[in-house]
Amino acid sequence: MRVFITGGTGLIGSAVVTELLTHGHTVLALARSEASAAAAEAAGAETLRGGLADLDVLRTGAAQADGVIHLAFSHDFSTAEAVARAVAEENAAVAALGEELAGSDRPFVTVSGTPYVEGRASTEADPLSTEGLVGGRSRGVQAVLDLASRGVRSTAIRLPRTVHNEGNGGFAGLLTGIARQTGVSGYPGDGTQRWPAVHALDAAVLFRLALEEAPAGTAWHAVADEGDAVRDIAGVIGRRLGLPVQSVPAETYGPLGAIFATDQPASSAHTREALGWKPTHPSLLEDLENLRP
Repeated sequence: MRVFITGGTGLIGSAVVTELLTHGHTVLALARSEASAAAAEAAGAETLRGGLADLDVLRTGAAQADGVIHLAFSHDFSTAEAVARAVAEENAAVAALGEELAGSDRPFVTVSGTPYVEGRASTEADPLSTEGLVGGRSRGVQAVLDLASRGVRSTAIRLPRTVHNEGNGGFAGLLTGIARQTGVSGYPGDGTQRWPAVHALDAAVLFRLALEEAPAGTAWHAVADEGDAVRDIAGVIGRRLGLPVQSVPAETYGPLGAIFATDQPASSAHTREALGWKPTHPSLLEDLENLRP
């Protein structure tokens, strides 16, 4: 299958590109810069120059492909306004991709986060929240899934709060970055809130399985660790960096503070059973041992 991918040179995207190529697919990667084009081509992909805002380029990429995987997103969480701009850009992009794929029966795999459900681990059957900071992104994901009624084999991979590799990535990566800047490995509240996680290489396998096999209109959980206590995550970070570990105000994390402070475990039991997905790579706490001072 010839696959058009956005975000193909990020932590997750680069793993997905390798997974696809290893399993006999060819890849056309959207490349925003010379550096990202060089990285994608070094991995074995063809490239198409442009960004998420270049809707005609996105349509061209989708028209040339047997399937699409969308991963690109601006990770500027500095202000609520920046997040809103990123969500609006992404929703316009997936709408353009969907229009190009409509009526073709080709697969379109998009991405979201796992949902929050009070008092228990969320499952694939739980809806995404359309409220709050990234609620608009959930509406965009639902619009992609609704393309199932228009002849698109659309699916969504729900990623946990941390997708990691070599100790980097996701919410845990943000904790690490802030720890390096402030000299404290912090966590909001009492630190008992849980975050799910997955290794990027395991997530990549699920993206491939969804592309190849998942029925239209379905959502899947790329969750290997159902939920690690944030205090435990901060503890490993502090030990590896030689920094004190302590509770800090939620405001330390800017617009993400309220999300960081929320208990949000997630299950992937249905995904594992239905698609035969079996995570095999290190857990988050094991992977964080790769951090260097």
